Amino acid sequence: MNADPTTPAPVNTGPAPAGTRSPHTAEPFTPAPRAFTTDTGAFTPGPSVMNGPVDADQIRSAERALTLGTWLIVFGAMLFSVLTVTPLMRAHTPHRWDWTAPILPLVVDAAVVIVVRLDSVLARLGHDGGRWPAVLRTMTGAMTLSLNIADSALKKDMVGVAVHAVAPLLLIVTAETGLAYRRAISDALAAEQARQHAARIAREQAAAERAEAERQRVREEREHQARLVREQREHEAALAREERQRAEAAERERQAERERAAQERERAERREREREHARRDAEHKRAERAERERRALLKTPPAAEKRPEPEARQIVAAAFAAGLSVRAAAERCGWSIGWVAGRYQELRDAPTDRQDPVPAA
Repeated sequence: MNADPTTPAPVNTGPAPAGTRSPHTAEPFTPAPRAFTTDTGAFTPGPSVMNGPVDADQIRSAERALTLGTWLIVFGAMLFSVLTVTPLMRAHTPHRWDWTAPILPLVVDAAVVIVVRLDSVLARLGHDGGRWPAVLRTMTGAMTLSLNIADSALKKDMVGVAVHAVAPLLLIVTAETGLAYRRAISDALAAEQARQHAARIAREQAAAERAEAERQRVREEREHQARLVREQREHEAALAREERQRAEAAERERQAERERAAQERERAERREREREHARRDAEHKRAERAERERRALLKTPPAAEKRPEPEARQIVAAAFAAGLSVRAAAERCGWSIGWVAGRYQELRDAPTDRQDPVPAA
């Protein structure tokens, strides 16, 4: 994209004056037309880059300087007017009333003081007295000027007229200028106070917003912490509830197992009792039957001949149980005494519960 550094760039070598052609093109350079104007806008006493910020203290200091300078000019002009006008009034006043000569300049100067003082107060308050204060200000200025230059004008002394016109003209211009300055200062002071008020309101609003944001942050953090604590409690409660449910389920399972075991044990015991009862009934019945059979066998008369071996064994067992002798048993079954003695020996060696019941003969 970059040009070759060894290739020289095209340079304007034509006869055109410098600055009218671009160094990279042969086209003439035509600046944008700009209309000349003297309207630069009104001067504003607000803060800027050139004059810097002006605070209320500086404005009050300027107003005090203006007030002090104005009163110095007023009292100097009054003194000069009294000294100038008094000889004129004495020359045009009867001899017996010469002492009244200073009264007229004092009255005119008092009007000047009233005008200057009240104009300053009204300007400070930001009000305008209307048409009559302007009339009084014009009359006092014209009267002061006329009285100061009258003596020199009557003598056709133009130098005297110019010299005696300095103080009243300076007083008139100072009064008008001071009024304008005071109005401008009042406006500037009002603007500065408005700016300070707006800045204070903005600071208070910003502080309130920061405080509200801080309260909102603290409230949100507190709500977040409360939500975390609540969720933690709910989680712990859920864990405890699940643990309790598991414990209750396990306890129910154990209880059901115990109940099943108890029922099974009760059924087993009942079956055992029933078996025992049945066994006892069977033993009782068997014993009764054996007893009946034994009695029946014992009542059997001696055998005339040899009985069958199974029957003979039953008779021998009944005789053994009844405690009969071997001879008596041999007589009842018809077998030999030796065979019966052998059966007696077998019955003695055999367990009692293994002996079969003896059926009836």
